[in-house]
Amino acid sequence: MPQSAAPIPCTIVTGFLGSGKTTIIRNILQNPGDRRFAIVVNEFGDTGLDGDIIRGCGISSCAEDDVIELANGCICCSVADDFEPALEKILARRPPVDHILIETSGLALPKPLVKAFQWPSIRARVSVDGVIAVADGKALADGRVADDMEALARQRATDDMIDHDDPVEEVFEDQLACADLIILSKTDLLSGAEQEAVTAQISRHLPRAVKIVPVANGRLHGSLVLGLDAKTEDDIDNRPSHHDGLGAHEHDDFETFAVDLAELAAPDQIAARVAAAGALPKVLRIKGFAVIAGKPMRLVVQGVGSRVSTHYDRAWGAAEKRMTRLVVIGLSGIRRADVERILTG
Repeated sequence: MPQSAAPIPCTIVTGFLGSGKTTIIRNILQNPGDRRFAIVVNEFGDTGLDGDIIRGCGISSCAEDDVIELANGCICCSVADDFEPALEKILARRPPVDHILIETSGLALPKPLVKAFQWPSIRARVSVDGVIAVADGKALADGRVADDMEALARQRATDDMIDHDDPVEEVFEDQLACADLIILSKTDLLSGAEQEAVTAQISRHLPRAVKIVPVANGRLHGSLVLGLDAKTEDDIDNRPSHHDGLGAHEHDDFETFAVDLAELAAPDQIAARVAAAGALPKVLRIKGFAVIAGKPMRLVVQGVGSRVSTHYDRAWGAAEKRMTRLVVIGLSGIRRADVERILTG
């Protein structure tokens, strides 16, 4: 197969659940410049909705064939089975793409994925332009994710009642440790003092100097995250991970399921239900599409904890089944019956 003179750059966008990865990728696609993108979306669980949000967003630079969705499991656990074939499909396209964007699952570790770019079959043709970690500024300010890790570690060591294996914290730390650039999202929800405190908090736990860029409402120029030329695969040993020296990590600590609902009267109705369900113990994220009575547009629903956002993204297709489906992601032991009861009303 003919090879390009220079490897195609690839940007990996990683981040904790609900941090705003999809919003940022859509923003990049809305201002593509002269680049032709291919997008790989890895959605944890049986129902992948982030791919649908990007694929059906109506952006001219984002055609149906430009998006490849890997919904069979975490991309970092199935690189050979899923990612490599997807990459081969992208590289075979004519005319060739100029840049590849990968949105990982919120549960994915970027380091095993970056290591795949060292494989001989990939290395000469694709290079990691940069790993972008998206951190939810509001969640961090509220202490919901990765509060004070050093204090928490000391508390764990002295309190036998605390679970010593918290996968959420480890995943979050590993994503930050592998990053070439960190996007601090949702700063429009923070005061100046909160933003400064969260930035300092993230910096304290970075293994090396990494730029932290504040972003409000998911708006940023693509030049901030593209063209870093980090060649991350050549620097992987300087990115420590909790899982170094271990086999593939497990996701048994997480559960995901879908809930189908009847047509709803108004966006506020589904937002209230999602907020109530999101406040339940062990619920991390609720997201999906909804049918609203009398509206030809589909409603996108995104919930993290009790914070919920909704917006209409496009009209339902003539051959498309109009249905309301929400995907719930939570920690192992989540009380599914309670979540379903609240969401179904």
